[in-house]
Amino acid sequence: MRGVPRPVSDRLRDLSVRFGLPDDAAGQFETLLDLVAAEPASITSVRDPRRGVDLHVADSLVALELHAIRTAMRIADLGSGAGFPGLALAIALPEARVTLLESVGRKTAFLERAAGALGLDNVAVVTARAESWSGGLGAHDLVTARALAPLGVVLEYGAPLLEPGGALASWKGRLEPDELADGAAAALTLGLTVPEPHAVAPFAGSGKRYVYLSSKVRPTPATFPRREGMARKRPLRAST
Repeated sequence: MRGVPRPVSDRLRDLSVRFGLPDDAAGQFETLLDLVAAEPASITSVRDPRRGVDLHVADSLVALELHAIRTAMRIADLGSGAGFPGLALAIALPEARVTLLESVGRKTAFLERAAGALGLDNVAVVTARAESWSGGLGAHDLVTARALAPLGVVLEYGAPLLEPGGALASWKGRLEPDELADGAAAALTLGLTVPEPHAVAPFAGSGKRYVYLSSKVRPTPATFPRREGMARKRPLRAST
């Protein structure tokens, strides 16, 4: 019948086929969506699995269309929240090692429980801000961030965590010219390429969505990371 949403399980099977996921991925995603729905702590505003299958799962998985994401082996997900895209990528890429970085304790507690319930041996959870995570410096071939901060701020958080040749992926909508200019300026300062927008369509009616991809082509200056909070308080900006 037209206008009746398809069951979540059917939608997840479609996504598994679309992105070539492991055989048990659809079931893991269904469990994850149920865990998000049942979690009493405030971890996300989208809890209903019927919405989350698109707004969380499909939106995370669509980045697998990019080679740098599909082939990553050591991933750091910044501000992991309810686990998207970090847990989603861990399910989709079982050979990759995924670190979920989150500064809010109630969220890291959920992430640890979820990773355990899903049997994800390739996941580590770290309670810290990106600027203070010394153990992650230069240790990743991919850094991801979804709905976290302005583009230039995300680049500053992520650049020190990347190894040479690594990539940073930021999920964004259509950006205003000022944010694009600031992002480009930050990238050049941090040893990254200017972020390139890749248009994505995670689900029907998703609107204008992009994954901005930047590669590490030079060492990040030793003055980064700056102390906690400075990236937001005094962001790197384009000259005016």
